[in-house]
Amino acid sequence: MSKFVFFGGKGGVGKTTVSCAYGLKCARAGQRTLVVSTDPAHSTSDVFDQQFGDDPKAVEGYENLWAMELDPDEEVERHMMEIKRTMSDQVSPAIVNEIDRQIELAHRTPGAHEAALFDRFIDVMRNAEEYDRVVFDTSPTGGTLRLLSLPGFLESWIDRLLEKREQSIDLYEKAAIGGRDPRQKIEQDPIIARLVERKEMFEFAGETLRDDATFFLVLNPDELSIRETRRAVEDLTEYDLAVAGLVVNKIAPEPDEGEAGTGATYLRERHRTEQERIRRIETEFDEPVVARIVQRVEEVKGDLLAEVADELAIDVTPEPHL
Repeated sequence: MSKFVFFGGKGGVGKTTVSCAYGLKCARAGQRTLVVSTDPAHSTSDVFDQQFGDDPKAVEGYENLWAMELDPDEEVERHMMEIKRTMSDQVSPAIVNEIDRQIELAHRTPGAHEAALFDRFIDVMRNAEEYDRVVFDTSPTGGTLRLLSLPGFLESWIDRLLEKREQSIDLYEKAAIGGRDPRQKIEQDPIIARLVERKEMFEFAGETLRDDATFFLVLNPDELSIRETRRAVEDLTEYDLAVAGLVVNKIAPEPDEGEAGTGATYLRERHRTEQERIRRIETEFDEPVVARIVQRVEEVKGDLLAEVADELAIDVTPEPHL
């Protein structure tokens, strides 16, 4: 199994439960495991009955298990302040206020959370040396796919910016008057340095996601979830990110044979319908179903979390490094 494991899916399918259960499964197998939540709901704290924040924190009552929760709003604010600081150091004071205004507007647009989280997301991967496994409880499918598609898009975009910046400085140097040294040099230009740094960061992310990451999708046995999962598989495949398996979660339990009444009749019919859908999933998807998790009456935590961990037919053995 790859070092970085992602559980995606539409909102409400139970990604947090499955992510935490797999994290527990890895920890019980002796793997130093970090569970990272990028979901605004921050349900990881609920699963473990413990508050987590921006830094990894040991999960009480478990060995080899740590967790952290990334707050999208805080990450947007941090991302915005970092851009403002960087730009203020590199542009004329006369246009700083206009840049601030444009940055404020940009961070209110759709996708701002994903862009801000992406920097933190890469930072976690780059600084995960002390862990054997990092499990990401990702945001809902649409946001996750936008986030995962950024490396290829931004790499080519930054290449074009670098080319334009180098041409600009070259023209400036050629226009320098007399024998004085030009004030700007390509090798000393802070903007180019920043662009190169960003490009290298995105290249690292793209390479890591392709070569050292495994993706699973969580879905429920309902038509909307199945359609969303099919689209997610297609989109991930488009970005060369293959899905290793599907986790079917929140399956209705079958009532006992002797049970009668309105409730039992409803549950029996729902169970039958869901079983038909699960057979469709197994037939129509190329990706294997690695778990079929029956919905519990109580919240999944403690002993119930350990039960779910046992139901996940997902390997925990690290891949050998050649």
